[in-house]
Amino acid sequence: MRVLISFAALFSSVLMLQLAFGGVVPLDALSGALLGFTGAQIGLLGSAHFLGFFIGCWWAPRLMGDVGHSRAFAAFTAAGTISILAHMMLVDPWAWTLMRVISGMAIAGCYTIIEAWVQSRVTNKTRGRAMGVYRVVDVSGSFGAQLLIAFLEPAVYLSYNLLALIACAALFPVLLTKSAAPATGTAPRLRPKLAWQRSPLGATGVVVSGITGAAFRMVGPLYGLAVGLSADRIALFLSAYVLGGALAQLPVGYLADKYDRRYVLIALSAAAMLGCAVMAMATQGGVTLLFLAAGFFGATTFPIYSISTAHAHDFAAQDERVELSAAHMFLYALGAIASPVIASALITGFGPGAMFGFIALAHLMLILFGLLRIRARAAPEDRTRYVYAPRTSFIIGRLLRRKPER
Repeated sequence: MRVLISFAALFSSVLMLQLAFGGVVPLDALSGALLGFTGAQIGLLGSAHFLGFFIGCWWAPRLMGDVGHSRAFAAFTAAGTISILAHMMLVDPWAWTLMRVISGMAIAGCYTIIEAWVQSRVTNKTRGRAMGVYRVVDVSGSFGAQLLIAFLEPAVYLSYNLLALIACAALFPVLLTKSAAPATGTAPRLRPKLAWQRSPLGATGVVVSGITGAAFRMVGPLYGLAVGLSADRIALFLSAYVLGGALAQLPVGYLADKYDRRYVLIALSAAAMLGCAVMAMATQGGVTLLFLAAGFFGATTFPIYSISTAHAHDFAAQDERVELSAAHMFLYALGAIASPVIASALITGFGPGAMFGFIALAHLMLILFGLLRIRARAAPEDRTRYVYAPRTSFIIGRLLRRKPER
């Protein structure tokens, strides 16, 4: 309980940031469709988000060093709020693309600063509980952001204004906290080659995770519209995906610690392909089948990032873990930037089920590569413990790493 109270200000800001910037994602897709944007333009919005996300992850540690944690947080939040408010002032797909770059940069920057703040205050005794609460807050915010779409009317200023107000409210807990801001640490070096050197399968799994998650979360509303779902049901559809992924973490984590992680990763990808087939065929079924299929799809795809990173960390030295986490985030962003544009084009050209054919192909490649890697080398005997790894900032590795005992 003390851990929760100690980090209440920071975690409440995380919750509001997730609600605000997470809510923009499906709202933009629904609003763009109503305003006559093409599928490719709506997909570009999703790609722009992850481009901005990468920029924010890279820039935030440097900005913290120049102006401090509080000012950097205020600057990122203000930029993101402006990008939300400007939507209905500049109704143009290219303008919205720029706004989504800014909002993606803002959420990544805010996450980086909050995680640096939390890292400075946790100890080895409180780290597990603090990260547990952080994960619950992060997933709850993501879940709530999808549900918000049931109450936000697309392409209406009031809807964007409400999200902007929530984003503004995230400023208060951080700026008014009595806790002193920590000293600014050095930014982790970005070495994408490190991820491939330590585990080619881990690096590939991270890219496939980016392809899968970005396609579903950014273009999922288009799929929902194409199969005849209303806005409130699209909200439940997206929420089922998040809920399925959250519920799968504990059982998948148990399996990943007990068995060879490569086999668990291959099994999840095979199950994800089955989920893709169900989603493609569910267009002819009822709403209940769609919701169940979305939950199953989330359960089979959400944990792939964490298993891939855990497998890679099994081969890493202790002093490489922060840079390895940053490299994985970079690879995830690469897959996530490309995926929404491809998925939206496939929906436009071949129908709603085509998006899941694209995702299934990515998982088939992961299965084949996984089988190849099993033949290449044995699994390590000394393994790190599986943890759910949030895809939030380049410095998340510092939060997941124990401090050396003195």
